[in-house]
Amino acid sequence: MASTNNVSRSSKLGPEERAAALTRMKERELDILVVGGGIVGAGAALDAVTRGLSVGLLEQRDWASGTSSRSSKLVHGGIRYLEQLDFRLVREALIERGLLLQRIAPHLVKPVRFLYPLKKRVIERCYIGAGMLLYDIFSYSGGRPPGVPHHRHLTKSQVMRAIPSLSNDALVGGITYYDAQVDDARYVSSLGRTASFYGAHVATRVKVEGFIKVGQRVVGVHAHDLQTGERFEVRAKQVVNATGVWTDDTQRMVGERGTFKVRASKGIHLVVPRDRFQSSMGLLLRTEKSVLFVIPWGRHWLIGTTDTDWNLDKAHPAATAADIDYLLEHVNSVLATQLTREDVEGVYAGLRPLLAGESEQTSKLSREHLVGHSVPGLVVIAGGKWTTYRIMAKDAIDAAADALDGRVPPSTTQEIPLLGAEGYWAAWNKRRKIAKAFGVHTVRIEHLLNRYGTLTDELLDLIRDDASLGEPLPGADDYLGAEVVYAASHEGALHLEDVLARRTRISIEAWDRGVSAAPVAAKLMGGVLGWDKERQEREVANYLKRVAAERQSQEQPDDESADRVRLEAPDIMTP
Repeated sequence: MASTNNVSRSSKLGPEERAAALTRMKERELDILVVGGGIVGAGAALDAVTRGLSVGLLEQRDWASGTSSRSSKLVHGGIRYLEQLDFRLVREALIERGLLLQRIAPHLVKPVRFLYPLKKRVIERCYIGAGMLLYDIFSYSGGRPPGVPHHRHLTKSQVMRAIPSLSNDALVGGITYYDAQVDDARYVSSLGRTASFYGAHVATRVKVEGFIKVGQRVVGVHAHDLQTGERFEVRAKQVVNATGVWTDDTQRMVGERGTFKVRASKGIHLVVPRDRFQSSMGLLLRTEKSVLFVIPWGRHWLIGTTDTDWNLDKAHPAATAADIDYLLEHVNSVLATQLTREDVEGVYAGLRPLLAGESEQTSKLSREHLVGHSVPGLVVIAGGKWTTYRIMAKDAIDAAADALDGRVPPSTTQEIPLLGAEGYWAAWNKRRKIAKAFGVHTVRIEHLLNRYGTLTDELLDLIRDDASLGEPLPGADDYLGAEVVYAASHEGALHLEDVLARRTRISIEAWDRGVSAAPVAAKLMGGVLGWDKERQEREVANYLKRVAAERQSQEQPDDESADRVRLEAPDIMTP
């Protein structure tokens, strides 16, 4: 049962590694096949392979191309779940937050400070303060320090000094607390790459079109390589369905009634420049339905999120003009200088996979997760939240392992850092020396270290060999040409959209949403992937149509109109 792969294999995840992974999946029966390359699927692949199992993973699109790249980019316990008395979920998430911050991915997961503005002097301060105290206590309950400072009470004058852009009549004081943030898409691609490093066979742009059954038992899948057009079978002793909002669709392929139902809830976020309002911390605001975050994000702010039912295309959820106006209205309620549509640099929409329940409001549905063996040979994992992905992955592989012959070791992922994490703090302390040695500004080295950790050396080697790769991309000064080359050669990027939307966040951070960077990035990718000029032009044209469709959809009044306009852009190119 144990995999024969050793752990010293290359951390590279490029075209050759993808081809080799597909060959291995075709040739031999796996212990575990994971369907879905989001945060839970990638986490399940790492969990399984580090138990000594032979593992494969197939993803129809790109790493984190669905929900997992469109979150609030927070690693948090969930303050609002305290009010719902879901103490177990909050405690579990806070323990995971500390683990990610300090052990698993300190280069990707960073502390972030928030203010909760108070509008009532005594009752609200006591009520919210008690919740914050409980939040702190839970964060210490995992046997290690939480990795962030505890909450603090502030007077109105202290708040106004820290956040001068707040309206004077918006609050009477405040409470600050810490959570953590992460580039969600980068984390997932790093997680998949780490699974590959330990011996998992992983491949994106491979669609699962059906399940292979012997009697009532699932024994594998029918797969379609969207890059080459080839169709083939992958056999496995256990298949794990980690497809998030697509869970119900995947279950229908089995021909059996699903164990549980997943309901999609749309959440949108706005990206605005950091200089549009002055603040040394983020904001947590209460709305009539839920909460709203204003999150510091490099040279930008993220404002979100909404929480509404979505029953249309799952691959491309669309933000409407009404969604954007809703967020602007709520954040403007506390700002002295109002934000307008002209201040919005980027918009993105994602779908939460909520376990369907009795409530009609998606904001009241559970963020718990469930694992089920709907039919023999098939484990389904659904629900949950981004922060607790590791627990979800562990539970899914526990269920699969119980059905395997022989004793399978327990999960070890609480002790396994992602690639780039080991030695990160030592590299961070040397960042000025590194910058001097390469003749670049320290800020550039900090940017790379906070995206690649100690793997930054590999990007610096690219720049050493070709100094032009040290130049920023047009219209996206935060990102270097080397990052595009590296995404294609080491991080599994197969299309221009993979780089501009997920390996970097140019599609939401740049004013032109990557239009200027697209031709340059396509040429750089082409050098790695062997694209001729025609292929480069097609990739650029495809991306520009995506940007145009997204912009137009965000001017529509309702979901149906926005969905129709967004789908006018072509999807990934297939043979």
